[in-house]
Amino acid sequence: MITIPSRARPIAAAVRAKQISAEASVAAAQSVIAKRDSTLNCFTTLYGEVALAEARTLDARIAKGEDPGPLAGVPFGVKNLYDVEGFATLAGSKINRENPPAKRDATVVGRLRRAGAIPVGAQNMDEYAYGFITENTHYGPTRNPHDTARVAGGSSGGSAAAVAAGMTPFSLGTDTNGSIRVPAAFCGVFGLKPTFGRLPRTGIYPFVSDLDHVGLFAGSTADLALVYDVMQGPDPSDKSCAQRPAAPVLPLLDSFCPLRIAKLGDWFVDGACPEALAALEAVAAALGGGPSVSLPEAGRARAAAFCLTAAEGAALHLADLRARSGDFDPATRDRLLAGALLPSSVLIKAQRVRRWFRDQAAKLFEQFDLLLAPAVPCVAPFIGQATLRLGDRELPARANMGLYTQPISFIGLPVVAVPVHAPGNLPVAVQLIARPWQEEKAFQAAAYLERAGVVGAHESGKTLG
Repeated sequence: MITIPSRARPIAAAVRAKQISAEASVAAAQSVIAKRDSTLNCFTTLYGEVALAEARTLDARIAKGEDPGPLAGVPFGVKNLYDVEGFATLAGSKINRENPPAKRDATVVGRLRRAGAIPVGAQNMDEYAYGFITENTHYGPTRNPHDTARVAGGSSGGSAAAVAAGMTPFSLGTDTNGSIRVPAAFCGVFGLKPTFGRLPRTGIYPFVSDLDHVGLFAGSTADLALVYDVMQGPDPSDKSCAQRPAAPVLPLLDSFCPLRIAKLGDWFVDGACPEALAALEAVAAALGGGPSVSLPEAGRARAAAFCLTAAEGAALHLADLRARSGDFDPATRDRLLAGALLPSSVLIKAQRVRRWFRDQAAKLFEQFDLLLAPAVPCVAPFIGQATLRLGDRELPARANMGLYTQPISFIGLPVVAVPVHAPGNLPVAVQLIARPWQEEKAFQAAAYLERAGVVGAHESGKTLG
């Protein structure tokens, strides 16, 4: 029996060396999905024979001596916001079922395919990416692989859970207010939210154009870096990254030098559970320690992010809200309707807060290379759980899982979320936050922490087994 490696890099190396076939790699991933997804509900669409045919084509190219690319034969999943040629992009909604199949791949999906990676399915998410839990009214909840009674996080919950459950070595997600970092933490895998505008968004269903980030999940820092490097590069179709050259990080992972670090205090630890605080201290100590500092008015920045999110999301869906309100997930609909009522003066003030808050972060980066903060305030809550107990406060669960992530994405800072094993079977994560366009520092720190055994994927099953 052929054993398929569990990570993207060794899979690609084995396929390139003809030790395994791309078809065998994809078939193994499909086998794991068939065994586990009926319980976990990570996928909303499977590409089945289409993926196998693509793998066979790649094997034929290898047989002819052609270069199959750095991700040869690596199966991956896509959050169902990404266009994949031949399949409808549902965006977690009922309404989008009526849309025709995508005519072409999203830019980053196309880049991955040209590098030899093979998409095997589209993954479950909160409707229109508006949520932190992936409890989808239309497609059901995605369950946490470590405890199926708990949420996987969101909005990219299916993508994170699929990696944690061993279904795919990596998956694509998006992050507007924490939608990669929250599920990465709850599922115990590595997550990347790069600088706003680093990766192109062409062919990805929008949520909030001012805040949407392209990113991914993987089971190791090296896999995260390899996939990220393939996805990079300017895209004339996306003004936010039309001129941004690629900045590869994979060659830099072994060249870690001591960094000036600080722990974000105040807002970013207020109400955090003991597991989240212990993870923060462990990561900080392993990186040489550092002071606790304040990023002023983080709570106000989060409130401003909420306002921009609701208002821009409402503007995008206003026609459907008027004509088809009953076809929305009720939780999504009500928040979008509230956003539609926000006066323009609130949005002007929110943008002013954003500029001021960005300046405060820039001042901190004059002194420090990396800022550390918990990714989530607690371990994954239960499916259907209405509130969270954070310190002496009882707060709504849906909104407050992004307590520590929203202020960071509000100003577009790059983050690698690193998983830390908490007592028991439930993981948490720490955000490694760098200044804009310096992803390499967060990656180098993540790789160092992984080599030291301080962080690591908390998998409930070996990928591709």
